[in-house]
This record gives sequence, structure tokens and C-alpha cells, in this order.
Amino acid sequence: MSKDKLVKIKAALISVSDKTGLDTLVNYLNKNNTRIISTGGTAKYIENLGIKVDRVSDLTNFPEIMNGRVKTLNPLIYGGLLNRPLLDDEIQNELGITNIDLIIVNLYPFEKKVIKDNVNEENAIENIDIGGPSMIRASAKNFYSKTIVTDPDDYKSLIDELKKNSHSISYLMRRELAIKAFNLTSLYDANIQNYFQNSIDNNQLPKNIILRLSKKNDLRYGENPHQKAGLYSFNNLDNKSLAGANIFQGKDLSYNNFLDTNTAMRCSQEFEAPCCVIVKHVNPCGVAVSKNIHEAYKKAFETDPESAFGGVIAVNRVVDKNFAKYLINNQFVEVIIAPSYDEEAIETFKEKESIRVISVENYKKNQIDLQIQAIDGGFLIQQDDNEIIATNNLNVVTNKEPDQAQLKDLIFAWKVVKYIKSNAIVFARNLQTIGIGAGQMSRVNSAKIAALKAAASDLSTKGAVMASDGFFPFSDSIHMASENEIACIIQPGGSIKDQEVIDEANKQNISMVFTGMRHFRH
Repeated sequence: MSKDKLVKIKAALISVSDKTGLDTLVNYLNKNNTRIISTGGTAKYIENLGIKVDRVSDLTNFPEIMNGRVKTLNPLIYGGLLNRPLLDDEIQNELGITNIDLIIVNLYPFEKKVIKDNVNEENAIENIDIGGPSMIRASAKNFYSKTIVTDPDDYKSLIDELKKNSHSISYLMRRELAIKAFNLTSLYDANIQNYFQNSIDNNQLPKNIILRLSKKNDLRYGENPHQKAGLYSFNNLDNKSLAGANIFQGKDLSYNNFLDTNTAMRCSQEFEAPCCVIVKHVNPCGVAVSKNIHEAYKKAFETDPESAFGGVIAVNRVVDKNFAKYLINNQFVEVIIAPSYDEEAIETFKEKESIRVISVENYKKNQIDLQIQAIDGGFLIQQDDNEIIATNNLNVVTNKEPDQAQLKDLIFAWKVVKYIKSNAIVFARNLQTIGIGAGQMSRVNSAKIAALKAAASDLSTKGAVMASDGFFPFSDSIHMASENEIACIIQPGGSIKDQEVIDEANKQNISMVFTGMRHFRH
């Protein structure tokens, strides 16, 4: 047949797990004299609507068996899905195969089932749909003469199409629905593969990686206006992730907004105490921990007021009216993200409608299994940098040891430096950043920038700590630290010139600890 020919809908096979909107669709099909074929719970649902249903078992002369595991897997059904007009008419008539024009199928909700706390492998296996994906693939393959519908959201457009074309479906719609069907089965299989892959605890990267992503929406553009961009997410995260955040007001988040907000949020989630993180161009420009988020914000802003302008702000506590009022009167904000807001805070933010106000429930770090970076001809895959370090893991390598207050500042600075682009240097004191140097080709230049930032904000570096995301290859950064009266340094260690660096720190009466790990962020 000509592929662009309209296909008249005379018989429909319906087998769905999600029955949303099905009543409207089957009533329309019934009124237009469409033969309805179904099985199991779907058939009962349609019969309860007072509509005649032909059972699959009547067509196949074979009963449903194995508790419904085998229902539609039969040549008399698949012959009706895969037959080609004219080409297969003879064998179809010879074997008494019923032609099926419209196939309405959706699948067992495997992904929703397996994220429940009490699911086990046996439960998961029982929720793997076999007949559904097989019918979908067969129908989608044969879209020149078949229409496959897998999403209840498409029922309205299907009815509109039938009304427009005298109960027929156009090639363009059949093709569009087939593509959607192939996307569904691909994602469905990926979710099953991911479940079993995650059950293997061998700490190895998988041989094959299947991304289980669905587009939530298009973004206005990417990093630059000439680049297209979209937000994709895993369906099971809902509003417990940035991708599914609650948005209370403001313009849609841009590609760059998402990057900045992700950095701010995840940095703030490193801390149990009230914390505020201000981010500009994917780098924190101010971070502080204090007795409440209001005080933490003041300290974070104090680090670099100039860079904070137009920044993204994350706090790890509920936002109240007083903090909201202070914030919008103090600076221009692009985005604020928090676990939640009280009603008065939401009303206060409305005074500045351009601010994007968003929240993420269960404000704790989600495990990011893999980080993906595109390169020419492929992708680089790595595990997320989830390593943490405690005070008792630090290796003091100098004659002078840090005191307890300094140890707290060292851990604080080490958590912050993890989110700064390499080469990264952080000056901190009293759980407050006082100077940040990011993204320089030379580590000593990052240290110089951190010192300049501190001076520009009139913050003294005397007695502060310094964190470096990588080891010091030379002792010049120790000279820089000494000139700024830095008291303690935290760094990974591991340079062939570690001893030279340690000797210089001893010479300058600076205490230094090694972490044994680095936090490069390219």
C-alpha cells in the first residue's frame, strides 16, 4: 500500500495498565462501529462500561494461562498486527487471522514498582511486561498500516484525527505515534537493565551504559543563544531532585541557571549546620555556616559582594519572611533554592517577580551514579566525587599541629574547594570563606586571586586556613600563604616535591595536613 494513504479504523486491540481516559476513547470507538478486542482486566473494564468486547482468547481459541503471563503471544494476534495489505491477504484469509488497525497498549509500571522500599527481585521480575512491549514493537514496525497508541495523553489527538478523516488515521500521525512507541519500549528496557545492573555491587563501571532519560521540557537555549537545550530527567525522582524542583515564581530556569543552582545546592548539602552558598558562573563566590541561614547568608555575601550580584543562592533550611525581605533588599538574585519556604516568605518574594524561587523536598544529596562529559567521537564516564573526609582521616605532616577550631575550618574549606573549578584555592576562617581563587592554569595564581578577593572585601587573611584542590608542585604557594599570614593548609599531598613544601611550611611556622585525595573539577 502507499505509505501516505489514510488507514480506516475498523478493529482495535486494547490492553492497558493505565486506564486514564480510556472510557472516553472506547465510547467514541464504539459509537463509530469499531470492533474492540481486549483481554484480562482491560476487557472487564470496557465491559463494565456497557460496551461489547471480543476476548483475545476467543480469537485464538487458546485460554489465558500461567496467571495471565501468556495472553496475547499467539500467531493469530501477531498476524493481525504484522500483516501487510495485499501482500499477506491470502495467508490471512487462509488462517482466519483478524486484521487489527488500531492498537492501544501501555505497560506494567515497572519503574514505579521497583523504587518502593519493600520490592525484592521476585516482585521486580513479575512486573516485567512481555506481551505489551512485543505488541507495541510489532505494531510500530508496521506503522504503514497500523496505528499504535501508548500514551493516554494522545487519546484526544487520536479522536480529533479520527473525526477529521472520517474515522481514518494519516501516515504522519501513524509514524509519529510509532516513533513514540519505540521510545517507550527503549526506555522501558533501559529501566529493567538499570535495576539489575544496580543490583550488582562490584564497584565497576558497566560495560554498556543506557541513559534512561525523558525530556521534561525545552529550555530557551543552552549556554549561548545559538545552542538548543532541554531538561531531561529520570522519571522516578519527582520533586526530590533539582530536575523536579517546585517552582514558585520567576521565569523558567535557563541552562546556565540549572548549572549554577546545581552547584549551589549540592555544596550547601555538604553541611549539617545552617549554610548559605552563593554561586556565580558555576563557582561558589561565598560560602558560610552559622547559627541560622540569615547569618550564614550575611557571611557568605561578605566574601565577595561584587560577584554575588546576580548570583544563585542556596540555603539548607526553611526560608522565612525576615530572610526573604533582607535578601531582596540586599542584592539582585537570579535564583534561590531551599528545602521549603513559609507562606509569608513566598508572598515577600512576589515583590521581585523576576527572582526564580524554587525548592527541593528531602533536601539531601541524591546519589549521582555517573558523570558524563562529551568529547570528540565519544563520552568520558566517571563516578561522581562522593568521597568525604573526617578530622581523624587527616595526616598532619608539619611540626606544628592545627588546633580544634582550625581543624573545623580546614574541613569546611575542604568541602567548599570540591565545588570550585580547578585550580582551586579557598581561604576560610570561622566557617566562612574569605577569599576564593578559581580556574587558573597556575595554582599560585589562584592563591593570588583568593588573596585579592579577600583584600577587596576588606577581610583579613591573618590566621585563616587555606584549602587546595590539588597538591602543591612547588613551595611558591606556601610563600604566598605566609605573606597572607595563613595559619593552616589542607591539601591532598602526593607531589614529588612534598618534602620541599613541608619544609617550607615548617620554616614559615604554618601547620599543614594531607588528605590523600584530591578534588579536581574541570
